[in-house]
Amino acid sequence: MWGLVRLLLTWLGGWGCMGHLAAPAQAWAGSRGHPGPALLRTRRSWVWNQFFVIEEYAGPEPVLIGKLHSDVDRGEGRTKYLLTGEGAGTVFVIDEATGNIHVTKSLDREEKAQYVLLAQAVDRASNRPLEPPSEFIIKVQDINDNPPIFPLGPYHATVPEMSNVGTSVIQVTAHDADDPSYGNSAKLVYTVLDGLPFFSVDPQTGVVRTAIPNMDRETQEEFLVVIQAKDMGGHMGGLSGSTTVTVTLSDVNDNPPKFPQSLYQFSVVETAGPGTLVGRLRAQDPDLGDNALMAYSILDGEGSEAFSISTDSQGQDGLLTVRKPLDFESRHSYSFRVEATNTLIDPAYLRRGPFKDVASVRVVVQDAPEPPAFTQAAYYLTVPENKAPGTLVGQISAADLDSPASPIRYSILPHSDPERCFSIQPEEGTIHTAAPLDREARVWHNLTVLATELDSSAQASRVQVAIQTLDENDNAPQLAEPYDTFVCDSAAPGQLIQVIRALDRDEAGNSSHVSFQGPLGPDANFTVRDNQDGSANLLLPSRPAPPRQAPYLVPIELWDWGQPALRSTATVTVSVCRCQPDGSVASCWPEAHLSAAGLSTGALLAIVTCVGALLALVVLFVALRRQKQEALMVLEEEDVRENIITYDDEGGGEEDTEAFDITALQNPDGAAPPAPGPPARRDVLPRSRVPRQPRPPGPADVAQLLALRLREADEDPSVPPYDSVQVYGYEGRGSSCGSLSSLGSGSEAGGIPGPAEPLDDWGPLFRTLAELYGAKEPPAP
Repeated sequence: MWGLVRLLLTWLGGWGCMGHLAAPAQAWAGSRGHPGPALLRTRRSWVWNQFFVIEEYAGPEPVLIGKLHSDVDRGEGRTKYLLTGEGAGTVFVIDEATGNIHVTKSLDREEKAQYVLLAQAVDRASNRPLEPPSEFIIKVQDINDNPPIFPLGPYHATVPEMSNVGTSVIQVTAHDADDPSYGNSAKLVYTVLDGLPFFSVDPQTGVVRTAIPNMDRETQEEFLVVIQAKDMGGHMGGLSGSTTVTVTLSDVNDNPPKFPQSLYQFSVVETAGPGTLVGRLRAQDPDLGDNALMAYSILDGEGSEAFSISTDSQGQDGLLTVRKPLDFESRHSYSFRVEATNTLIDPAYLRRGPFKDVASVRVVVQDAPEPPAFTQAAYYLTVPENKAPGTLVGQISAADLDSPASPIRYSILPHSDPERCFSIQPEEGTIHTAAPLDREARVWHNLTVLATELDSSAQASRVQVAIQTLDENDNAPQLAEPYDTFVCDSAAPGQLIQVIRALDRDEAGNSSHVSFQGPLGPDANFTVRDNQDGSANLLLPSRPAPPRQAPYLVPIELWDWGQPALRSTATVTVSVCRCQPDGSVASCWPEAHLSAAGLSTGALLAIVTCVGALLALVVLFVALRRQKQEALMVLEEEDVRENIITYDDEGGGEEDTEAFDITALQNPDGAAPPAPGPPARRDVLPRSRVPRQPRPPGPADVAQLLALRLREADEDPSVPPYDSVQVYGYEGRGSSCGSLSSLGSGSEAGGIPGPAEPLDDWGPLFRTLAELYGAKEPPAP
């Protein structure tokens, strides 16, 4: 270690730099052999106290903040002091000869609080270090040059209304950039500048609290509070900063609902159906959101029967609607009470209740034109079947509720009685049969009767009338199905052959009340035994039936027990067959007869097959021919160019022409004088033929011959067609205007037409034409 023993410190009027000697001066002197007490020299590094420089100094010249001196420096100018590190040469400069350190510019502690430097003493000639380098710190001493700021401001906070005193609202925090470890430059105190007496602030923590109780949101919802933070502990001379806190009072359910009026009156037409809106009721609640939701109810019984009330989708209005149909004739008005209640009630504010209110409601029922009302919602009538037309079925009755004496007209809608089985008397509403009814064909007839007011055809109503056709015993019983059975030729007497069942279509005499009776007498081949339940057993008698080729036809008589009783006779076919030992049929007598004649079952099947094949071929041949003819007809219809249209109607001939004298249409004034003799007609066959011109002599020229014959044909009136050319230029006699056609009109001399006849002279029939096209005479000069 080299012996730098002293740092000269100079206190410069408050800008001083503090330090102490690294070694006592006495030790330094003794180590160099000077006279004095002998002291042991201790080698130590530089020990520096911190240097301080006041920030924001704005002096005219650099400020001396300290001095470096080494024991090797004997004032001969051979020692040079060097300074390196942060700010060396720019912010801090050192005198190489004396070791004085100066600060050259104003410093800001908030930008940089301290500087770390390195001091060194070297030989001026050789730059050889005379002492090891040593590090020291220069700190910038703080002054109160920064006001407090609120980095998160402005603030917004919410606190429930009606909160108690001291309820915490929000905490505000200010920051001071000054050094909190030096003096009171960064010691902050909070105060309320604006917002008293509603809010207060903790001076040390900045917590904003309510200062008064029962702040009402409905009175004032928002407050603007100004908070100030001041340094220097709030003393005079300190710097300050402020911020705003917007405090909003949140809503609580502290207000009950209240109807703005005690009585509500509504009116509704009696024809309004269930669910029709009658009116709206709203109880006022100054609270917000869920705290203002309400439920409505009807307190009185008579009102709840005819009307119902519900809350709308917003939870504010009560919707009064019709619950059941109203009738002006039975009741003109309803009076009841309606209650409005908050749905959400805060128990903390029950003392401010009750949270409900009641209002009276009166609903007036208005009369409206109503269609006729039937005495019953539906009618059920009965009529026996087979009754003569005009039989009374029943009566339908309806009345006009608005005017009971008003006449009603009745009619049956056609679609409900398409068969026209019934008729109704228009004035009285009595229904009669229009045709005999058959219960077995149709039991029920559902009619729709229309009742219309004579004074107003638009007022009409309908009712369903169900007419049941009552049964009468008009159908004799019959067998349920045609029975064709067999019995073995070896069957024992009394054997059951077939169970026979009966069917009775009448309702009165059902099938279980049908009786049976078979052939009677000792010669009967079969026996019928009635089972008394609508069925009978066909039995083989004690004497077996003799076998024969033809089947037996057993007559059976059936009758019912209706009033009057009806009878019928049916036949059961029984064949006697040869059976196998197990009871199955081997053959019956008709098949045995055919076998004896030489035709077996296989032969019969072959014959039937051949006949069927022939019939199929014939049908196929006929179908092919028909298809071919249809195809040809289609082609002829499509190819219209090959169609030949023949007209067989030749007309009436001369008789038809003479039936109308065409000369009546010709202008007699402009016609040429007729030629002497009988008039020549070009539309009939002449009686005399024009002689043909002789063939020119000489060699035959085909072109000349054809031209000659063509001219003869054109000039010959006897050659068809016998055309007649008529000119219709005459409109007849008796008109004051003459002919309107220019075909037969003449021209004056020189071809210049004469003056036109004024249209006004033609008479009243041509007045409109004269107004449109008549020439106006020029006024006289």
